[in-house]
Amino acid sequence: MRFFLAILIASAATAFFPASSALALDAVTQAKASSGQIEKLIRTLHQYYDDAQNLRQRRAAFERLMASTPDPTRVQIRNVNANGVEADLIWPARLHHPIGRRAILYLHGGGYYSGSLRTHRNIAGSLAKAASADVLLVDYRLLPEHPFPAQIDDALSAYRWLLSSEYRPENIVIVGDSVGGTLAIEATLNQLRIKGPLPAAVVAMSPVTDFAATGASMNTNAENDPFMGRAELEAIRNAYISDGSPTDPERSPLYADMTGFPPLLLQVGSRETLLDDTRRLEDKARKAGVDVTTEVWPGMIHQWQIFPFWIDDARKSNAKVAAFAISHFADRPNE
Repeated sequence: MRFFLAILIASAATAFFPASSALALDAVTQAKASSGQIEKLIRTLHQYYDDAQNLRQRRAAFERLMASTPDPTRVQIRNVNANGVEADLIWPARLHHPIGRRAILYLHGGGYYSGSLRTHRNIAGSLAKAASADVLLVDYRLLPEHPFPAQIDDALSAYRWLLSSEYRPENIVIVGDSVGGTLAIEATLNQLRIKGPLPAAVVAMSPVTDFAATGASMNTNAENDPFMGRAELEAIRNAYISDGSPTDPERSPLYADMTGFPPLLLQVGSRETLLDDTRRLEDKARKAGVDVTTEVWPGMIHQWQIFPFWIDDARKSNAKVAAFAISHFADRPNE
């Protein structure tokens, strides 16, 4: 079973899918700025992934791909033990940066079976600088060696490490891409269920919200998105959920009660198979009274945000994530 479902369509320019409650973006400007860069990225993804047949091979392909990308600049990095979870604490290399005041807990994507401190160090460093915050990038346990709920347990351990390290919850924002976005939502829902301290806000970039894969865009965008298709989602689901229900709200947040959830930013690309996952979660959150903002980025594919060194719109979307975090920190930076 291949990582990609199909050779992608020749044209990179894809129509913007408007939603009445979604934040409007300039579709023409966005598409012109990044369409060529996206096509180049797609060709690169094929080079690394076309021969990957199982989860471990895909994991290795992702590591090789991201090893070819630049490390962040102008940041300090300290490897830490966050309640038994390995993590990197990353902060801006500025003379007067107040380490220990504001934090972003970053949960990487990679299908729960791949991703590491190396693969997401650049986006984590970018957010640290843009948000003037410390970023805790977590190396949570992976599938298939560690099934559910190891990933959620590790995310919660890291969040509680921040709390025990004297970061106040109102100065913590949880951010994740792909299943890292799913994990950001699920960790927060867990805190809601146990009535624990909640983060100031949550950002989910292209999250998987429905492991039952019932969204229409799973089919309508099947040929447009090289990073996530039905075959990929089914491989993740089989390893992650096993004999559990794909509609279990502790696995698929679309089926959870979101009442009381903190402010939420959702980002998704118009070409993504997960487009409807985001739209439907937005609708459910809004009906539950959540302060939710959704951005649909024209022409973008799954996980475009993790390539700010190659994609103009990745830099722009990262800047919006940082601005959202800043707007919800209790102690906003002076810079």
